[in-house]
Amino acid sequence: MIKNLILTFSFLLPLVSIEASEGKPYEMPRTHVIPVKNSVSGWQYDLYIKLPEGYLEKNATKYPVIYFPDAAWNIEILSASTEFLMEEVILVGISWQTDIDADLKKEAGIHVSRYRDYTMKESAKPEIQTKYQLGKAGKHLNFIRTDIIDYVEKNYRVDPGNRTFFGYSLGSEFGAYILFTQPDTFKNYILGSPSLVGDIPHLIELASHSESETKSLNANVFVSYGSLEKELGEHAEKLIAILKSRNDKSLSLKHVVIEGDHQAALPMTVVRSVTWLSALAGE
Repeated sequence: MIKNLILTFSFLLPLVSIEASEGKPYEMPRTHVIPVKNSVSGWQYDLYIKLPEGYLEKNATKYPVIYFPDAAWNIEILSASTEFLMEEVILVGISWQTDIDADLKKEAGIHVSRYRDYTMKESAKPEIQTKYQLGKAGKHLNFIRTDIIDYVEKNYRVDPGNRTFFGYSLGSEFGAYILFTQPDTFKNYILGSPSLVGDIPHLIELASHSESETKSLNANVFVSYGSLEKELGEHAEKLIAILKSRNDKSLSLKHVVIEGDHQAALPMTVVRSVTWLSALAGE
């Protein structure tokens, strides 16, 4: 009996393989991948742009936009959350550099450019700095302001006064950098579990040399971290304290502690922050 089952299975296995190979990749509805080049460095990136349902029919409507780094990691969960909680929004995900050095990509992963693009200071270790070129957040921000936002606002019906930044972990560090150096880039900032270990003094120094130190931030800021994220949580609290100390009446600050560790906090951070953003849109 067992021999017959094995023989039958051996005949069926090629058929299973054929059926599996006949499948096609899933494509997210209303989503396009647009190549974009940094006009200064020449580096190549992709934009993952998802339009809301009815975008083509509602040709007089201008939509808010959520911009976010780490596009490949964040597009699905942001898409799912906004479909239910904030339907009338355009998503713009920014990829990692697509034409990164092949040897470096093989060694450190396809996401290696995030270490350069999202960090605000250089490494004290020469060998690390030479390899990863840390601390180029300012150049990446200029790319977003000059090339990406300009492209989106010229090619899509968007509300330029209602831009949101969503970042998580290292992407959230980048968001804090934007908030403290060029806060007018976005109206709303979602900073989930910001990776600010060792960066708070540098962040304060950056702010003291930027217009944001004396000007009103004029922003809505959502900061969260996981209840089990001891070190990141401590630094997130320092960030919150700095923002509160400004006594800036133009700043609206929402602080949330999510149950769980760094990985578990991401899904609920997205849900809670999109709910918060949706409520702001309804005000």
